[in-house]
Amino acid sequence: MAIKFSEDIVSLSDLKVNPGKVVNHAQDTHRPILLTSRGRGVAVVQSLEEYENLEEERAFMKAVTQGLVEIKEGKELSLADVKKKLRMKA
Repeated sequence: MAIKFSEDIVSLSDLKVNPGKVVNHAQDTHRPILLTSRGRGVAVVQSLEEYENLEEERAFMKAVTQGLVEIKEGKELSLADVKKKLRMKA
């Protein structure tokens, strides 16, 4: 999902002229669009699907990291304890 600088950088003035084109480009390419003002990056536009996928991936990675920290701190639970906590049948 790397930005292609020749295609994925749009000035705010170009966005104002044709916002639908920018949104469609983000959806079609599955890449973020860097918005610029006076030659500097100011915002990113990406498709909702890509945003949701990235947020899900971040949440998963955060949970994995938190689990590894808890294991290192000796806070792991046995499978029986997990099943009991989740009210699952043994």
